[in-house]
Amino acid sequence: MTTPTRQATTPCPCCRQPKARSLYLCSLCWGTLPGLTRRALSRRDSKAMDRLQELHRQLAAGRPLAEIQVTP
Repeated sequence: MTTPTRQATTPCPCCRQPKARSLYLCSLCWGTLPGLTRRALSRRDSKAMDRLQELHRQLAAGRPLAEIQVTP
């Protein structure tokens, strides 16, 4: 008999609610980001880490989620 695997979670950097380790934010906070920001953060290319760092810098500065912009 196999046991179901539990997805590892970490706290969302915005609201501290659990989120999947593979996600940047929980689904509620992610949905609050502007669409262009979500699309940019979803891109997997050589600048993906730079965009993630931009996101985290803005979160640390207390910028509202709806105002966060990252380099496309």
